[in-house]
Amino acid sequence: MIQHHTDTTRSLVAADVPVVARLFQKILRKTREPATPALETYLASVFLDGPDRDPEINSFVHLRRDGCVNGFVGVLPLPLLVGDRPVRGALCGTLMVEDHADDPFAGARLMRAFLGGPQDVSLTETANDISTTMWRKLRATVLPDHSLEWLRVIRPAGFAAEMAARAVGLGGVLRPLARPVDALVRRRGDGPSWTHLPVGLPAGTLASAEVDDGEAAALFVELTGGYEVRPNWRAQSLARMLAESRRKAVYGAMVRRKVVARNGRPVGLFLYYGDPGRVGRVVQVLHAPGQAGIVLDSMLAHAGETGLVALRGRTMPALLEAMLGRRFMFVHASSSIVHARDKSLIEPFVAGRAFFNGFAGESWSRLIGDRFD
Repeated sequence: MIQHHTDTTRSLVAADVPVVARLFQKILRKTREPATPALETYLASVFLDGPDRDPEINSFVHLRRDGCVNGFVGVLPLPLLVGDRPVRGALCGTLMVEDHADDPFAGARLMRAFLGGPQDVSLTETANDISTTMWRKLRATVLPDHSLEWLRVIRPAGFAAEMAARAVGLGGVLRPLARPVDALVRRRGDGPSWTHLPVGLPAGTLASAEVDDGEAAALFVELTGGYEVRPNWRAQSLARMLAESRRKAVYGAMVRRKVVARNGRPVGLFLYYGDPGRVGRVVQVLHAPGQAGIVLDSMLAHAGETGLVALRGRTMPALLEAMLGRRFMFVHASSSIVHARDKSLIEPFVAGRAFFNGFAGESWSRLIGDRFD
């Protein structure tokens, strides 16, 4: 069903996908390389037939006066449970406008089209400063404890070499020089510091083990069950998300492991991507009540043993307290935001009782971190 909102926005249809793919390459990937058929196919699969497809919750395109598409907002349905009550949620992901200066209100029109949908709760986890201003004008609520990027350095010289490689392309020269420096720093015998993690596992660190898609899905449901607001994942939808999350070639190899207590009971799960000598990207950290620090320690220990130089990821309120005692660094890069007509639905997000970010977002998608060659 095509929804018409104004003369300049309408629901995405299959014929729009090639133009949206071109905008994706130009605006988000910042490349002149043409969009590949693989990218077009994936965009269609996510935004026209994505997980938890809802025929009334749509992505939107913006039209110039001549009828050509010059903007897009990607929308993903996100069914939620508030307590035991099902609630319709929707996630605003990709928002882009070509030649924004020629039509400075195009982004706002797309935003209003999205917020005018039938969902009870509207969310985003990737709002830049301009988008955040638009959300605020539409009376949305920014969630500071969800909106920080965190960094934990493991190998300081390797981290500096990796940053230099990204800036000026000297990684091939600097990485071999960094390894002996990091080996010396990490073997000095002192405890964890802001600059590094020592060699060896801290006392009390729990073991972790790989999990397949089926066990990961079960842990996602189990370990989010204590949140007042949580995704109401259908089994087939979560299975699809887990399968697609395997591929993030830009970030490196996937690491997905459960953290196991000494009695054999799983107390957490972490999912990150990364290769030795590089910065790992953490997409999800799940933990049983009171076990956040233990799961973080296990994840950091595994990343150190694997050879990563640092880990980075996105905060959640339930992790922040444990992170503050473990020398994580924080910076704001984009905002997580919630909007609802019923203000009672906003309160659990503000109070940190809602599971949001990561798989309750768009980070599982191949659009973030994968190639479509």
